[in-house]
Amino acid sequence: MTAPTKRQRRPVVLLRPVPGTSPIHELWAGTKLLVVFTLSVLLTFFPGWVPILGAGVLVLVALRLARISRGVLPTIPWWLWLLLAFGALTAALGAGSPEITVGSVELGLGGLLNFTRITLLAVTLLGLCMLVSWTTNVSDIAPAIATLGRPFKVLRIPVDDWAVATALALRSFPMLLDEFRVLYAARKLRPRPHFPRRMRLRRLGFEIVDLLAAAITAALRRGDEMGDAITARGGTGQFSASKGRLRRRDVVALAIVFTFCAAAMGSELFLMGTSPGRS
Repeated sequence: MTAPTKRQRRPVVLLRPVPGTSPIHELWAGTKLLVVFTLSVLLTFFPGWVPILGAGVLVLVALRLARISRGVLPTIPWWLWLLLAFGALTAALGAGSPEITVGSVELGLGGLLNFTRITLLAVTLLGLCMLVSWTTNVSDIAPAIATLGRPFKVLRIPVDDWAVATALALRSFPMLLDEFRVLYAARKLRPRPHFPRRMRLRRLGFEIVDLLAAAITAALRRGDEMGDAITARGGTGQFSASKGRLRRRDVVALAIVFTFCAAAMGSELFLMGTSPGRS
């Protein structure tokens, strides 16, 4: 009888689009950035249940349309579930309205509901950003930023420079992440010498310094190689050279998002006006 194999954890994969095509993949990158900005502003000023749940539904529908399978989702570590449970427990101790009566004991659910609302808000925004990462090529981000920021050039804002800096950061992040994983794996393969108990903490500090020095060296080497490649391809101006424009599907997507935002804002203002204690 063979022993059951340990289930392999799925790592976090960002800034790499999922292969295939879908209505979400075909949207212009600027449209996706506008959607992220609009929903983020909405949830910042109106973090109520209706906007959060509505934005969550929009994200789930978009994930379905983008054909994102469950295998793409990273494995949630056990310590994160434990941290969430601890946060929920401490928030529940804060009590508050609404209150329920269990026998002769009154329990306030206000703190627990607030913690749940904030957690859903964080999950919704994280899912929205991951959706954009899984359906957008990194090379399309800089031209979209340059196009969307074109009106700000009147104010002498260096939009093109910001777009190039964003493109370089997005391109470097996956490369450096892979480099750091290799360095960490190489460190784990090194034999661990035995030291007295009083020297272990000092030895750990030396290992951290060595690992940071190796990571900085690898980042500088990668940066030099990327600089040579950019120069050979015509300079940083090529990052924002391609043009993008709104198409019919982009207008439809923006109309849906703006309509939802208007409805969510209206519902929140209505609830604020009819709640007790507010004029």
